[in-house]
Amino acid sequence: MKWETGIRGFENYLKLEKSLSQNSVAAYINDISKLNSFLDAGYSKITPEKVKLEHLKSFVEWLNEKGVSPRTQARTISGIKSFFKYLLIEDKISSDPTALLESPKIGRKLPDILTMEEIDKLIDAVSLEKAEGQRNKAMLETLYSCGLRVSELVNLKLTNLYFDQGFIKIEGKADKERLVPVSSRAVEEITKYTENYRNNLKIQKGSENILFLNRRGQQLSRVMVFTIIKNLAAKINLQKKISPHTFRHSFATHLINGGADLRAVQEMLGHESILTTEIYTHLDRDYLKDTINQFHPRS
Repeated sequence: MKWETGIRGFENYLKLEKSLSQNSVAAYINDISKLNSFLDAGYSKITPEKVKLEHLKSFVEWLNEKGVSPRTQARTISGIKSFFKYLLIEDKISSDPTALLESPKIGRKLPDILTMEEIDKLIDAVSLEKAEGQRNKAMLETLYSCGLRVSELVNLKLTNLYFDQGFIKIEGKADKERLVPVSSRAVEEITKYTENYRNNLKIQKGSENILFLNRRGQQLSRVMVFTIIKNLAAKINLQKKISPHTFRHSFATHLINGGADLRAVQEMLGHESILTTEIYTHLDRDYLKDTINQFHPRS
């Protein structure tokens, strides 16, 4: 079996049977393509059914030599395991060469978060003199108010806004839907945006139901949201490296530090496992510092 055939079948499997998002499918296919290229170069174009554990170990060693982080290595190995599991299901191989392939140990890194003051400064830094300023303000309020992923933000639909009930419906990973409470401030900014900016756009076909649009009337890209936040951080001279996901981390941390139930936060974030949500239960750093200053004999 040719690699192209196996990869094409795997891609269809991820889309149709696993219902993964386009970004997730692309990441899986990219991992398998890297493995394919590595094996082509070092093992005389070996086919998928002839891949052995030692070949895969050599690939992982190569990733390590290239300086790929343990977290990225673990994700790549997970993709490779899924590929060979698919081949096993389809009877393309008789045994799984990844069965004894180990992933590198990775620690759980606490995400960077913003304080309430920093969030307010970022949002206040949005210039309303520009036509798209109100859109940007509404987006940041929505990111923080609802703890959305950037992909969920740019795909948010008008028909999924239930402001009368105080909720928005989110279409998350693997097409899983969830209802998330929306703050009155986010509702106010979204309403201003739709009335004063969006309603004046010439909306392109296919974007009629998308909430956040660019000046050409098309769906906003994920990259544009990153750029907007990066420019605002530079504008207020924020000494933190942030992204749209930082607002999601801040949303979760502020809720839990305020006493919110962990299960409720899990539901709002759309985490499949509560273990993912538990990373936000770390103590407030200022509280830790004050405790040490107050009680440590050397302080």
